[in-house]
Amino acid sequence: MERLKQELLACLGEEGLKLHEMMKEHTTFRVGGAADYFIQPKSAEELRAAFEILHRYEMPVLVIGNGSNLLVRDKGIRGAVIQIYNRMAEITIEGNTIHTKGGALLSAVAARAADKGLTGLEFASGIPGSIGGAVVMNAGAYGGEMKDVLASVDVLTQDLEIKTIPAAELNLGYRYSSIPEKGYIVLGATLQLKKGNIAEIRGRMAELAEQRRAKQPLQYPSAGSTFKRPEGYFAGKLVQDAGLKGKTIGGAQVSEKHSGFLINIGGATAQDILDLIAFCQKEVKDKFGVTLETEVKIVGEE
Repeated sequence: MERLKQELLACLGEEGLKLHEMMKEHTTFRVGGAADYFIQPKSAEELRAAFEILHRYEMPVLVIGNGSNLLVRDKGIRGAVIQIYNRMAEITIEGNTIHTKGGALLSAVAARAADKGLTGLEFASGIPGSIGGAVVMNAGAYGGEMKDVLASVDVLTQDLEIKTIPAAELNLGYRYSSIPEKGYIVLGATLQLKKGNIAEIRGRMAELAEQRRAKQPLQYPSAGSTFKRPEGYFAGKLVQDAGLKGKTIGGAQVSEKHSGFLINIGGATAQDILDLIAFCQKEVKDKFGVTLETEVKIVGEE
């Protein structure tokens, strides 16, 4: 695969390509084995060129943001990982409209909005994902979600065309968009906000940050809520009512602060976390007849 490596280097430069890169360096769980090729493009054009090369070599590709909702198995990822993150993170504001590249952190966009006295993104100030990931899953918290502010999305299609798609065409629902089904890669987004009072916006963001600190185990590596909310229930309460608060396997633990969070208390492997997920699912199913589905995306070689 020396020829593939040389073609990717010519396209991306040494800054944009790493070989056998440990995925634990790129996920908020801080676990995961190596990816064969780890690509960080700095523009839509570079991304498209990298895709063309990888398709030609029939190389499997996984696209990620900042890895905040990702669990990578210990054997790592065969093929290429493309990370749209801090090399594609520009944010520009014109009036009440924000244009942001897909790699910008949602918290950074919310902070910039607050600086300009724009309201509507306060809910997002503590969500750890990138704009790309937030749009794909219609991220939300504290009564707000991306669909409330999203005007349009710039995407790379499966045919490697760059298109702008209105938000109304993305079927945005609870933690859902049609983006994955259509094979789109999010390059950027346009958000429409409203004028507000800077002090009030910052006050609301501080209030939400305090609620997060009080309720969530932010001092430990995790991927946020591990399980989706089952209809009619709360995942964390089911796990807690099953007597699993503080349950530990290896370096993985059901958080004692919030049972909906599985955390890495130090030295966890991906397998520790997977075993703990399976244990929680079995106990909740046995005790309450409810199937817990993972909200965290599990990838990599089994």
